[in-house]
Amino acid sequence: MSLSELKNLDVVNVCDGKRIGKVFDIEFDAQTGCVEALVVPGGFDFLTLVRGERRGLVIPWRQVCRIGDDVILVEYNAE
Repeated sequence: MSLSELKNLDVVNVCDGKRIGKVFDIEFDAQTGCVEALVVPGGFDFLTLVRGERRGLVIPWRQVCRIGDDVILVEYNAE
């Protein structure tokens, strides 16, 4: 599955059933080429918007439960 295909999928937390957002980036290990995390949009503050920065919520790959046709299920605990 490509990043462009992942970007079309909603990320849903199985812990509380809430939609977290859509994938906008991935992190991977440059040596092994393995995916290490999914990045979804995080909270924005005024300065972040003015600077044009994109902050994201990083969800480690080990917390991805399932990737389906329309959704990615993750077990993400914000604590």
